[in-house]
Amino acid sequence: MSALLTVDNLKVQYPTRSGLIEAVRGVSFTLGRERLGIVGESGSGKSQTGRAIMGLTTPQAIVTADRLDFQGMDLLKASPRERRALRGKRIAMVLQDPKYSLNPVMTIGRQIVETLRTHESVSKAEARRRALAMLEAVQIRDPERVFGLYPHEVSGGMGQRAMIAMMLICDPEMLIADEPTSALDVTVQLEVLGILDRLVATRGMGLIFVSHDLRLVSSFCDRVLVMYAGKVVEELRASELSQARHPYTRGLLDCVPKIGESRHPLPVLDRKPEWAA
Repeated sequence: MSALLTVDNLKVQYPTRSGLIEAVRGVSFTLGRERLGIVGESGSGKSQTGRAIMGLTTPQAIVTADRLDFQGMDLLKASPRERRALRGKRIAMVLQDPKYSLNPVMTIGRQIVETLRTHESVSKAEARRRALAMLEAVQIRDPERVFGLYPHEVSGGMGQRAMIAMMLICDPEMLIADEPTSALDVTVQLEVLGILDRLVATRGMGLIFVSHDLRLVSSFCDRVLVMYAGKVVEELRASELSQARHPYTRGLLDCVPKIGESRHPLPVLDRKPEWAA
């Protein structure tokens, strides 16, 4: 399987008055046309890894890597103009909460059309047609109505699906989904996962799926990276997540409530200094 993305020794640091804060510490992995899950606690570096790949870290961040390659392009050496041309067209990222990711003063349809016309030379009529088709593809029942609505006029689930439509309108080769289902109820969550699953299967897209939900990742993804304190502590097949060996991964699994089992109090992680070494 040829790699879409190769990440070797990725580091993200932030300068502070007391020294450098290391948000990502030497992360390495490859991504093919598959579903790769990244799990870990808040602050473990999952989102920062995705943002560094996209070139969306804040200006003061120091991003380095031995290799950060997408389809033969060195992302660290790419100019800001090349990065902008890449984002949304060949690589896309669905952010965690549509309330903060969608422009509140633009209609949903206008935002999707703007994304398409930024990267492709199409007429307004063709852009509108494709935007409506994409809204329908993400299972929005009345795309004509939703096209003209503002983000505050739709539910969280519909807003998340609109975000996915906007990120997929240019048919990217790789998608980074950062907690795309965290604010959704179970029924809508399954619909969104079904959409992403079909895109990987039918379009041959590579997917990086960032989540806190170990059960969800184990059933949805092909491989899993477990991150702790900015580094990958374990990599394994998603179907084998329950057989994880690292004590941090075992601790995360033990903290998951189990139906029909009395566990009072629930176990908590007993963190060891060597995990972060």
